[in-house]
Amino acid sequence: QVQLVESGGGLVQPGGSLRLSCAASGSISDIYDWAWYRQAPGKERELVAGITRGGAANYLYSVKGRFINSRDNAKNTQYLQMNNLKSEDTTVYYCNYEDVRTRQNYWGQGTQVTVSS
Repeated sequence: QVQLVESGGGLVQPGGSLRLSCAASGSISDIYDWAWYRQAPGKERELVAGITRGGAANYLYSVKGRFINSRDNAKNTQYLQMNNLKSEDTTVYYCNYEDVRTRQNYWGQGTQVTVSS
């Protein structure tokens, strides 16, 4: 089992920045991918960003150039630096961990991001 703990959400004005963190503990694989998803009420969960162990990242088109997904393998932690936030970024963000060998997925508890003036 892997446990994920997210932190860093909150309220920010349009154009502001937030950094989300997600730390893993427990039976951690030697090869795993990280990702961030978000889900607005009544909508499907969408992939915001993902990063492999080697650091290759991909992004949802609407956040490209504004969000940066990074990871610290020594700390088993990933980050999502969110810059130039827009009202449409408001929703709950979920951390995802996937064991590359077994394809087993784990999810964080979710953290609310609200962009409002």
